[in-house]
Amino acid sequence: MYTACVAPIDLRSDTVTRPTAAMRRAMAAADVGDDVYGEDPTVNRLQETAARLLGKQAGLFVPSGTMGNQASIHPFVRPGEEILAGHGAHVLRYESGAAAALSSVQVVSIGEGGTFDGADVRAAVHPDEAHYAPTRVVAVENTHNAAGGRIFSLERVKDVAAAAREHGLHLHLDGARIWNAVVATGTPADVWAAPFDTATFCLSKGLGSPVGSVICGSEPTLRRVHRARKMLGGGMRQAGILAAAGLHALEHHVERLADDHANARRLAEGLAELGFRVDPMPETNIVLFDVEDTGAFARATRAREVWINPMGTGRFRAVTHLDVSADDIEDALARIGAASREGVR
Repeated sequence: MYTACVAPIDLRSDTVTRPTAAMRRAMAAADVGDDVYGEDPTVNRLQETAARLLGKQAGLFVPSGTMGNQASIHPFVRPGEEILAGHGAHVLRYESGAAAALSSVQVVSIGEGGTFDGADVRAAVHPDEAHYAPTRVVAVENTHNAAGGRIFSLERVKDVAAAAREHGLHLHLDGARIWNAVVATGTPADVWAAPFDTATFCLSKGLGSPVGSVICGSEPTLRRVHRARKMLGGGMRQAGILAAAGLHALEHHVERLADDHANARRLAEGLAELGFRVDPMPETNIVLFDVEDTGAFARATRAREVWINPMGTGRFRAVTHLDVSADDIEDALARIGAASREGVR
C-alpha cells in the first residue's frame, strides 16, 4: 500500500490558488466603503479598470462567474425563450440549471467542440412562429472549459457576431478565462470583447484572486445588469477588500499565464509519453486525457497526492495555475508514472 508523504500537487482547477503574500497585503490595505451605495473606492477602481481593459463604458463586480453569466442574461430574455451556446458550455452544464430556474429559458447547444460559427447561429434561430421558442441570446465561452481551454478564434467570434446582429440577438461573452486567450494569442482583451454587449471575466481562475468576476458593457446595459445582480443577491458591502485582490491580479498575474500554458504543454507531453491518450496539445492551461479505469486512476493519483478531477467515465481534466510550478509538473508526472508502472492507467 502506497503511503503519501509528499506535498500535494493540486491540478483540479485554477480556482484552487491561494492569495500571494503581496495580494494579501493589498487586500489588507484596501480603502473600502459600502458598494451597494456605490461608495467603495476600490470596487469602483476595479470596475473602471476592467471596463477600460475590455474597451467598454462600465464594469460591475460580482461574486462569481456564474452570477456574471446569469446577470448578463436575465435582463435580455423572457420566460420561454432560448439562448444559443456551444456544446458543453459552462452556462448550460455547470451552473446548476440557473438559466432555466432563474430566467425560465432554455439553453440550446450548437456547433462542435465548444465552438460554432455564424452558419450555426443562423440555422438555430427559429422562424417567428407560435410553435417555436424565440432565440434572444448568443453566448460564447472563451476559452472553453469543457473543450480543454480551447480558444474560440477571433475570426469565428466576428462571424458569430455578424449572424447574431442580423437577428437582433444579445451577444454575451463568458470570458471566464479570456486572459488566457489574450496571453496565448497576443490579441488584446478589448479586441476579443468588442463584438459583445456583455463580457465577463473571472478574477478567481487563472488570475489567482480568491473571489469574484467582472461584467463589462455599455452604461445602459450595465444598469440593467446591475439590477439583475441585486435580484440574484450579489450586492456586497465593503467589498473593496476583495476588489483589491482583483486589481492586484490584473496588474501582476496576467503575463505570467504564459507559464501556466507552458506547464500544461509539458504535462500533456509527459502524459502522452506515459501512454495516456491526450487531447491535442493544449492551447492554454487545461489538459484533457483518457484513462482505462476511472476509479483506479483516481485512487492511485490521490494516494500519491496528485489531485485531478474526472470529467466523466474514462476522462480527466488537469489544470495548471499560479500555485503549480514547472518542478511540480515533473513531480506529478513522476508520481503518475509510478502508478502506471503498477498497472494503473
